[in-house]
Amino acid sequence: MRLTYRTQRRLRFAGLIAALLALLFIIAWFCSVVFLERYVVFTRNGAKLDTSFSANDVIGEVARPPVGDTGITIYYNEGADSVTLGNELTRLDGYFIDIDDLQQNLGEVWNLLEPIKSSTPILIDMKGGYGSFYYSSTLPDALISGSVSVASVDEMIRDLNTRGFYTIARISAFRDYNYGLNHVSSGIYHVNRKGLWPDNGNCYWLDPANATTINWICSIVNELKNTGFDEVVLTDFRFPDTDQIYYTGDKEAALQAAAQQIVENCGSDNFTISFQSTNAAFPLPEGRCRLYMENISATSVGAMASQFTGEDPELRLVFIAETNDTRYNSYGIFRPIAASTVLEAQKSSMGK
Repeated sequence: MRLTYRTQRRLRFAGLIAALLALLFIIAWFCSVVFLERYVVFTRNGAKLDTSFSANDVIGEVARPPVGDTGITIYYNEGADSVTLGNELTRLDGYFIDIDDLQQNLGEVWNLLEPIKSSTPILIDMKGGYGSFYYSSTLPDALISGSVSVASVDEMIRDLNTRGFYTIARISAFRDYNYGLNHVSSGIYHVNRKGLWPDNGNCYWLDPANATTINWICSIVNELKNTGFDEVVLTDFRFPDTDQIYYTGDKEAALQAAAQQIVENCGSDNFTISFQSTNAAFPLPEGRCRLYMENISATSVGAMASQFTGEDPELRLVFIAETNDTRYNSYGIFRPIAASTVLEAQKSSMGK
């Protein structure tokens, strides 16, 4: 049957409308998938949607000095829980789980952890530079992350502790947007002294010589200690590298005093407090401490080790590396959790 010209035009028009509607449906479906992805929660029983947490982290604000500032309670170790130097440290050889893993690959991380033997050291990011906590902190000033399923992270920590892993929490110390915003007197001011100095990521930095700053960091370390972690690594433990801040004191002395205070107030004979730095000569305080370094090429390992000023560099110097280069293996080493399958198979074949 031959169709009339008018009928052919109508069919073509109807076809165009149908194609347009199909395209709009595909776009809407894709956008909904992208939107809902941030609410996916991974558990050991599978994945589910949980819209109870915010989809976004902090949006920047300008920090201004408040009328007054309040401190927080600090806890001191006494008696049997005081710092002792008697227990020897051991060399670490394990895997790290960073913020990208927590945000995007938590389900895969669960699977990768399953075959790893207990007592293996596992390093986990627990707090970032914007002040977001990646676990269910109960501290009054804690900002719980909206981009991480903290319930799933809590469950993972409990499982690791139950299975006997050596767990290490990594937190940003002096780079803390949220705490700086709400406790301006604890922050580092811009050279013009009209407000806090923000770095390129619009994060504020805290003053290491400020008592409230030290109390805040100690409260986080103690909470993680009580959560079951065996060690805490303080990253961003430095002054920002800029001439745009107002600071008249001795920066190196302030950092050393802050490190010693934290170790004395939070350390114990079975709990280690460590520091991540780009400076291999960073002076570790007395106590159970290690120095962590990241983004150091394998060819520079020897040079970094020669600059280390502490005792027992094979035990106290730790590298966070992306490669399997064996030149890291003379010291503490953490590699990505994604590499665990290959590395554990190699250890098994070598009888380790």
